[in-house]
Amino acid sequence: MITLRKAKEDDIELIRDIAAATWPSAYLEIIGQKQIDYMLDKMYSRGELLKQFMDGHIFLIAEEGQNQYGFAGYSIVGHEDRVYKLHKLYVIPSAHGKGVGKILINEVFNQVKDAGGSALELNVNKHNKAKDFYTKAGFIVKESVKIDIGEGFFMDDYVMEYKF
Repeated sequence: MITLRKAKEDDIELIRDIAAATWPSAYLEIIGQKQIDYMLDKMYSRGELLKQFMDGHIFLIAEEGQNQYGFAGYSIVGHEDRVYKLHKLYVIPSAHGKGVGKILINEVFNQVKDAGGSALELNVNKHNKAKDFYTKAGFIVKESVKIDIGEGFFMDDYVMEYKF
């Protein structure tokens, strides 16, 4: 049975390992290895993840026994309008089809709703098949963005939103 737990700072290496295991299958054909390496270093360095914990990001780990299958990370981004952002949701390729992503997104929905959130937003690469997962979960495309992340790399994303 898959269970969820709130991650602690001790879980930073686990989060980094899951990201490293999932990004190539999710993004290699879309953005290439150089941009994957750059983004993993920029977004998943120990220091960056520690900063996210310190800034109040909540990470949920999906596991079954000794096996960790994925994680989600979210935080509040709009205090006045109570908007939250799903920053990360990744499931290791060998666990795809087990419902892990659905369990994670449903728990994020529950926690955001319980915290009085009005909406949950996320960015997803326009060519990432995860867009279909988010559409099925009830998100709608709010806008299209192209974000310069440095070193000549861009994120070509949809901003998607789920309203409570």
